[in-house]
Amino acid sequence: MLYGTSSISAYTRGNVCIWMVLAFQAGLLNIGGLLACHSFVSHVTGFATLFGLQANSGDWVAALGMLVVPGFFLLGAMLSGFLVDLQIKMHQQPRYYVVFGAIFLELLLVVIGGFNHIFGEFGEAIDKTRDYSLLALLCMICGTQNGLITLVSKSVVRTTHLTGITTDLGIGLVRVLNSGRLFGKIDDEGRANFTRMGIIIFFTFGSVVGVRIFNAFQFRGFIFPAAITGGLFFLTVYFQIVRRKT
Repeated sequence: MLYGTSSISAYTRGNVCIWMVLAFQAGLLNIGGLLACHSFVSHVTGFATLFGLQANSGDWVAALGMLVVPGFFLLGAMLSGFLVDLQIKMHQQPRYYVVFGAIFLELLLVVIGGFNHIFGEFGEAIDKTRDYSLLALLCMICGTQNGLITLVSKSVVRTTHLTGITTDLGIGLVRVLNSGRLFGKIDDEGRANFTRMGIIIFFTFGSVVGVRIFNAFQFRGFIFPAAITGGLFFLTVYFQIVRRKT
């Protein structure tokens, strides 16, 4: 993944390490969004539920906001599709460094906005445009990250929510436990299951650590995921651009 070749190996050590780090980051972002404005940001399901709740209460402005915000998750996934999937299918180098650079810049906007009170008070209820702006930005970050890892892992791994990956783990465990009765090879299923369990563990760990970070630093807590993505951005720039030229 760091090298940006089209022949992506799903379970290289470097890839798996990056996936775990990003799962940890997703846990941080999700708990950060929840503590900042009382909404999850790393999965779309919660917004559909909140839409139903707001519509039932007759607050159609808030209900519309719950429909618009997850659209930014879709935009983020489309960005990864354009920069990675489309490039691979056109036999060109996937631009991982651009994807990580975009996420890094978006997180910097969150940090700068928090420092300058653009997003209001940390922990306030969702009732103002600034709160929806923060949710939209965080959703786009998560959509971009999820689209990237889904493509690189060939849809085996997703790092921003646990519903799908827990389902895949359940199916994968049944396959491994009954491997002797199955036709065809399932050589990668064991590694896939360990990777899925790792994603669940690191996402949960990110949430646990994130509670302490955001309670202590509030909006400044987003510096931590920004630092993670910034590091990955500079690594991919080095391997995809600098190292290739030298």
